[in-house]
Amino acid sequence: MTSPLNLLVIVGSVRDTRFAPTAAAWFAEQARHHPDFAVEVLDLLDYPLPLVLPAPGQDPDPGTTRVRDALGARLAAADAFVVVTPEYNHAPPAVLKNAIDWFNTEWNAKPVGFVSYGGAGAGLRAVEHLRHVFAELHAMTVRESLSFTNVWNVFQDGAPRDGEDSALAAKVMLDRLSWWGETLRSARAERPYQR
Repeated sequence: MTSPLNLLVIVGSVRDTRFAPTAAAWFAEQARHHPDFAVEVLDLLDYPLPLVLPAPGQDPDPGTTRVRDALGARLAAADAFVVVTPEYNHAPPAVLKNAIDWFNTEWNAKPVGFVSYGGAGAGLRAVEHLRHVFAELHAMTVRESLSFTNVWNVFQDGAPRDGEDSALAAKVMLDRLSWWGETLRSARAERPYQR
C-alpha cells in the first residue's frame, strides 16, 4: 500500500436523541489505530439535503447545490465507507437513504462496512436494506459488521462495555475494508470504473 486509504465514517441519523455520534466516534477511534486508514467522520446533520431530488437536467437552488457539492466531494475523495445506522421501522433512517440517493458515481467500486445499533434487532434489518441499495450503486459491502443490541445498556462512557470483544470485531471488519479498499483503489486507478 502506497498511502493510507481514506475511510469516511458516516453518521447516519439526525434525530435529536440520536446515539449515532457516540457509536461513530468510538468506531472512528478504533479505525485510527489501524495502520491502513486515514479516518474522517461525516455527520449528515451538517449536510441538509432536500428530500425531493431535482428532475433530470434541472439544477437545484444555490443553497442545495452548495450542500450537494460539498458532500459529493467528501464522498468522492473516500476510498472506503463505514455507515453508522440505527433502525427505524425495520429500515435505515430516511436521511441516510436520501443522502445515498443524491449520489451515484461517488459510491461506485468502493467498499462499505456497517455499524448498526438499536433495541433487540440491533439495527440488522437496516443493514440488510442498505446492502441491496449499495449493490445497486455498484459498491461492495463487506460481510463483517458490528451490531449492538439494546445499545443504551451496552455503551458506557462512549465505549462498549465488552471492550476487547467489540474492538476485535472492529479490527476484523477494518481488515476486510482494507483489503477491498486497496484492491478496488488499484483497479480504479488502472482502469476507471464504467457503469
